[in-house]
Amino acid sequence: MEQTAYGFGKHVNLPYEEALDRTKDALKTQGFGILTEIDVKKTMKEKLDADFQPYAILGACNPPLAHRALTTEPGIGLLLPCNVVVHQEGNGSRVMVMDPEAALGIVHNPALEVVAREAKSRLRKALDELA
Repeated sequence: MEQTAYGFGKHVNLPYEEALDRTKDALKTQGFGILTEIDVKKTMKEKLDADFQPYAILGACNPPLAHRALTTEPGIGLLLPCNVVVHQEGNGSRVMVMDPEAALGIVHNPALEVVAREAKSRLRKALDELA
């Protein structure tokens, strides 16, 4: 699994549409629903008449974790939901996930650190479910 300062992810040997569907399913098994789905390719074509690779941004939310975060720090909604990106990469796809510890860590609230760790653990498990 790859790690950046703001996220983690991996290449999967799945075509884009299958990777997108399997990512949604894996997130669901970890308690995440998809609140938003942005089709970046479609949006770039409509707004800029620009061609772009198949690319989706999913706004994933685990309601119990979101509730804990919001009751701890009401303004934390600015950093929610967790974004998950799926895009075509060669003959496969890349799935990247926002690191909740990095995002929520900017608040410096120890109670949020616990929520962020749990969210990260669940998101890593979802990635592990992908081929």
